[in-house]
Amino acid sequence: MKLKKSGHSYFINNKKQFVGTAIPDDTLKNCFEFAFNMAFGKGHHRNHRTGGRLKRTEKDIFKNTLQGKLAECMAYYYLKDKDLICKPLDFEIYGKGRWDDADIICKGKKISIKSAAYYSNLLLLETKDWDKDGTYIPNSKDPNLTAYYDYFILVRIQPNTNCFFIKHTDKALLWNLVNSKNWYYDIAGWSSLATLKCLIENKYILPQHAFLNGKIKMDADNYYIQAGNLKEMTCLTEILKAL
Repeated sequence: MKLKKSGHSYFINNKKQFVGTAIPDDTLKNCFEFAFNMAFGKGHHRNHRTGGRLKRTEKDIFKNTLQGKLAECMAYYYLKDKDLICKPLDFEIYGKGRWDDADIICKGKKISIKSAAYYSNLLLLETKDWDKDGTYIPNSKDPNLTAYYDYFILVRIQPNTNCFFIKHTDKALLWNLVNSKNWYYDIAGWSSLATLKCLIENKYILPQHAFLNGKIKMDADNYYIQAGNLKEMTCLTEILKAL
Protein backbone atom coordinates (compact mmCIF):
# COMPACT_ATOMS: atom_id res chain seq x y z
CA MET A 1 0.00 0.00 0.00
CA LYS A 2 1.37 3.40 -0.99
CA LEU A 3 1.35 6.40 1.31
CA LYS A 4 -1.46 8.90 0.88
CA LYS A 5 -0.14 11.91 -1.03
CA SER A 6 -1.36 15.49 -0.81
CA GLY A 7 0.77 18.07 -2.58
CA HIS A 8 4.32 17.56 -1.35
CA SER A 9 3.20 15.77 1.82
CA TYR A 10 2.89 12.03 2.36
CA PHE A 11 0.75 10.43 5.07
CA ILE A 12 0.83 7.04 6.82
CA ASN A 13 -2.32 5.05 6.14
CA ASN A 14 -1.41 1.55 7.32
CA LYS A 15 -0.05 1.73 10.87
CA LYS A 16 0.95 -0.96 13.34
CA GLN A 17 0.63 -0.23 17.06
CA PHE A 18 3.83 -0.23 19.11
CA VAL A 19 3.71 -3.00 21.73
CA GLY A 20 6.83 -2.61 23.83
CA THR A 21 8.90 -5.24 25.61
CA ALA A 22 11.58 -4.17 28.10
CA ILE A 23 15.19 -4.19 26.92
CA PRO A 24 17.52 -5.99 29.39
CA ASP A 25 19.92 -3.81 31.37
CA ASP A 26 23.02 -5.65 30.21
CA THR A 27 22.02 -5.24 26.57
CA LEU A 28 21.53 -1.52 27.09
CA LYS A 29 24.97 -1.23 28.69
CA ASN A 30 26.70 -3.17 25.90
CA CYS A 31 25.00 -1.10 23.21
CA PHE A 32 25.88 2.13 25.02
CA GLU A 33 29.56 1.13 25.12
CA PHE A 34 29.49 0.31 21.41
CA ALA A 35 27.74 3.55 20.42
CA PHE A 36 30.03 5.67 22.59
CA ASN A 37 33.16 4.16 21.02
CA MET A 38 31.80 4.48 17.49
CA ALA A 39 30.88 8.14 17.99
CA PHE A 40 33.57 9.47 20.33
CA GLY A 41 36.29 6.80 20.25
CA LYS A 42 38.17 5.13 17.41
CA GLY A 43 35.12 4.02 15.45
CA HIS A 44 33.69 5.60 12.34
CA HIS A 45 30.20 6.17 10.93
CA ARG A 46 29.20 8.20 7.90
CA ASN A 47 28.24 11.76 8.85
CA HIS A 48 25.43 11.90 6.29
CA ARG A 49 22.89 9.61 4.68
CA THR A 50 23.38 8.40 1.11
CA GLY A 51 21.96 11.17 -1.06
CA GLY A 52 21.27 13.30 2.00
CA ARG A 53 22.36 16.83 2.71
CA LEU A 54 22.30 17.02 6.50
CA LYS A 55 25.63 16.39 8.25
CA ARG A 56 25.55 14.33 11.42
CA THR A 57 27.49 15.49 14.46
CA GLU A 58 29.26 13.04 16.77
CA LYS A 59 26.31 13.36 19.14
CA ASP A 60 23.92 12.49 16.30
CA ILE A 61 26.05 9.48 15.41
CA PHE A 62 25.95 8.32 19.05
CA LYS A 63 22.16 8.57 19.18
CA ASN A 64 21.65 6.81 15.83
CA THR A 65 24.19 4.08 16.64
CA LEU A 66 22.65 3.39 20.05
CA GLN A 67 19.21 2.94 18.51
CA GLY A 68 20.56 0.79 15.67
CA LYS A 69 22.61 -1.51 17.89
CA LEU A 70 19.72 -2.00 20.32
CA ALA A 71 17.51 -2.98 17.39
CA GLU A 72 20.10 -5.43 16.07
CA CYS A 73 20.51 -7.05 19.49
CA MET A 74 16.81 -7.47 20.14
CA ALA A 75 16.20 -9.01 16.70
CA TYR A 76 19.11 -11.40 17.33
CA TYR A 77 17.76 -12.43 20.75
CA TYR A 78 14.28 -12.91 19.29
CA LEU A 79 15.60 -15.38 16.72
CA LYS A 80 17.82 -17.08 19.31
CA ASP A 81 14.82 -17.54 21.61
CA LYS A 82 13.10 -19.34 18.73
CA ASP A 83 15.97 -21.87 18.70
CA LEU A 84 17.42 -20.45 15.50
CA ILE A 85 21.21 -20.49 15.28
CA CYS A 86 22.67 -17.14 14.21
CA LYS A 87 26.21 -15.90 13.76
CA PRO A 88 27.24 -14.17 17.03
CA LEU A 89 26.60 -10.44 17.29
CA ASP A 90 29.42 -8.18 16.12
CA PHE A 91 30.57 -5.59 18.66
CA GLU A 92 33.91 -4.87 16.97
CA ILE A 93 34.73 -1.16 16.68
CA TYR A 94 35.47 -0.37 13.04
CA GLY A 95 37.56 2.54 11.79
CA LYS A 96 37.04 4.58 8.64
CA GLY A 97 36.66 2.48 5.52
CA ARG A 98 35.36 -0.59 7.38
CA TRP A 99 32.01 -1.51 8.85
CA ASP A 100 30.16 -4.61 9.90
CA ASP A 101 28.54 -6.59 7.09
CA ALA A 102 25.12 -8.23 7.39
CA ASP A 103 23.50 -7.30 10.72
CA ILE A 104 22.43 -10.91 11.37
CA ILE A 105 23.26 -14.15 9.56
CA CYS A 106 20.81 -16.96 10.40
CA LYS A 107 20.73 -20.37 8.71
CA GLY A 108 22.88 -18.88 5.94
CA LYS A 109 20.43 -16.04 5.28
CA LYS A 110 21.62 -12.45 5.58
CA ILE A 111 19.28 -10.12 7.44
CA SER A 112 19.39 -6.33 7.52
CA ILE A 113 17.99 -4.80 10.73
CA LYS A 114 16.40 -1.38 10.29
CA SER A 115 15.74 0.64 13.43
CA ALA A 116 13.22 3.38 14.04
CA ALA A 117 11.63 5.34 16.86
CA TYR A 118 8.69 3.69 18.60
CA TYR A 119 6.11 5.86 16.82
CA SER A 120 7.50 5.18 13.34
CA ASN A 121 5.49 3.21 10.81
CA LEU A 122 7.93 3.01 7.91
CA LEU A 123 10.80 0.74 6.98
CA LEU A 124 13.04 3.08 4.96
CA LEU A 125 15.88 2.29 2.56
CA GLU A 126 17.83 5.11 0.89
CA THR A 127 17.25 4.85 -2.86
CA LYS A 128 20.87 5.58 -3.81
CA ASP A 129 22.03 2.53 -1.84
CA TRP A 130 20.09 0.08 -4.06
CA ASP A 131 19.97 -0.76 -7.77
CA LYS A 132 16.93 -2.10 -9.62
CA ASP A 133 17.87 -5.70 -8.78
CA GLY A 134 17.99 -5.03 -5.04
CA THR A 135 21.78 -4.97 -4.91
CA TYR A 136 23.23 -3.07 -1.96
CA ILE A 137 25.53 -0.77 -3.93
CA PRO A 138 28.03 0.20 -1.15
CA ASN A 139 29.03 -3.49 -0.84
CA SER A 140 28.71 -4.52 -4.48
CA LYS A 141 32.37 -4.10 -5.46
CA ASP A 142 33.78 -6.17 -2.59
CA PRO A 143 33.18 -9.95 -2.94
CA ASN A 144 33.73 -10.34 0.80
CA LEU A 145 30.77 -8.14 1.69
CA THR A 146 27.03 -8.66 1.39
CA ALA A 147 25.58 -7.37 -1.88
CA TYR A 148 22.13 -8.92 -1.35
CA TYR A 149 20.09 -9.14 1.85
CA ASP A 150 17.55 -11.93 2.03
CA TYR A 151 15.37 -10.25 4.63
CA PHE A 152 14.77 -6.89 6.29
CA ILE A 153 13.41 -6.56 9.84
CA LEU A 154 12.02 -3.35 11.34
CA VAL A 155 12.68 -2.92 15.08
CA ARG A 156 11.26 0.10 16.92
CA ILE A 157 12.88 1.56 20.03
CA GLN A 158 11.43 3.61 22.89
CA PRO A 159 12.48 6.27 23.85
CA ASN A 160 13.36 8.11 20.66
CA THR A 161 17.12 8.65 20.93
CA ASN A 162 16.99 11.61 18.54
CA CYS A 163 15.14 13.56 21.21
CA PHE A 164 18.00 13.24 23.71
CA PHE A 165 19.46 16.61 24.66
CA ILE A 166 23.15 15.84 25.08
CA LYS A 167 25.03 18.70 26.76
CA HIS A 168 28.39 16.93 27.02
CA THR A 169 30.31 13.83 25.99
CA ASP A 170 31.58 12.78 29.41
CA LYS A 171 31.05 9.03 29.37
CA ALA A 172 29.81 8.63 32.95
CA LEU A 173 27.36 11.51 32.68
CA LEU A 174 26.12 10.32 29.31
CA TRP A 175 25.55 6.84 30.70
CA ASN A 176 23.55 8.33 33.57
CA LEU A 177 21.33 10.05 31.00
CA VAL A 178 20.79 6.87 29.00
CA ASN A 179 20.32 4.65 32.05
CA SER A 180 17.74 7.02 33.56
CA LYS A 181 15.26 6.05 30.82
CA ASN A 182 13.00 3.02 30.60
CA TRP A 183 13.86 1.20 27.36
CA TYR A 184 11.48 -0.88 25.22
CA TYR A 185 11.41 -2.41 21.77
CA ASP A 186 9.03 -4.11 19.41
CA ILE A 187 9.56 -5.93 16.13
CA ALA A 188 7.08 -4.44 13.69
CA GLY A 189 7.66 -7.14 11.08
CA TRP A 190 9.81 -8.16 8.15
CA SER A 191 10.13 -7.95 4.41
CA SER A 192 12.09 -9.84 1.75
CA LEU A 193 14.45 -9.10 -1.12
CA ALA A 194 11.61 -9.92 -3.52
CA THR A 195 9.47 -7.25 -1.87
CA LEU A 196 12.31 -4.72 -2.13
CA LYS A 197 12.53 -5.38 -5.88
CA CYS A 198 8.77 -4.81 -6.09
CA LEU A 199 9.06 -1.52 -4.19
CA ILE A 200 11.81 -0.38 -6.56
CA GLU A 201 9.90 -1.41 -9.69
CA ASN A 202 6.69 0.28 -8.56
CA LYS A 203 8.45 3.41 -7.29
CA TYR A 204 7.47 3.28 -3.63
CA ILE A 205 9.57 6.39 -2.99
CA LEU A 206 9.34 9.00 -0.25
CA PRO A 207 11.21 11.88 -1.96
CA GLN A 208 13.88 14.15 -0.57
CA HIS A 209 12.38 17.42 0.77
CA ALA A 210 8.89 15.86 0.98
CA PHE A 211 7.02 16.14 4.28
CA LEU A 212 6.05 12.95 6.09
CA ASN A 213 2.69 13.37 7.83
CA GLY A 214 2.88 17.02 6.83
CA LYS A 215 5.69 17.91 9.25
CA ILE A 216 8.88 15.78 8.98
CA LYS A 217 11.07 16.92 6.09
CA MET A 218 12.90 14.06 4.38
CA ASP A 219 16.67 14.45 3.99
CA ALA A 220 17.04 11.89 1.16
CA ASP A 221 14.98 9.81 -1.26
CA ASN A 222 13.86 6.55 0.40
CA TYR A 223 12.10 3.42 -0.70
CA TYR A 224 9.48 2.58 1.91
CA ILE A 225 7.12 -0.06 3.17
CA GLN A 226 4.51 0.74 5.80
CA ALA A 227 4.59 -1.14 9.09
CA GLY A 228 1.08 -2.42 8.51
CA ASN A 229 2.26 -4.10 5.30
CA LEU A 230 5.16 -5.94 6.94
CA LYS A 231 4.83 -9.68 7.52
CA GLU A 232 4.57 -11.18 11.00
CA MET A 233 7.74 -12.54 12.58
CA THR A 234 6.18 -15.97 13.16
CA CYS A 235 6.18 -16.43 9.38
CA LEU A 236 9.89 -15.62 9.11
CA THR A 237 10.83 -18.01 11.93
CA GLU A 238 8.90 -20.80 10.17
CA ILE A 239 10.77 -20.10 6.93
CA LEU A 240 14.15 -20.13 8.66
CA LYS A 241 13.42 -23.29 10.64
CA ALA A 242 12.46 -25.08 7.42
CA LEU A 243 15.86 -24.40 5.83
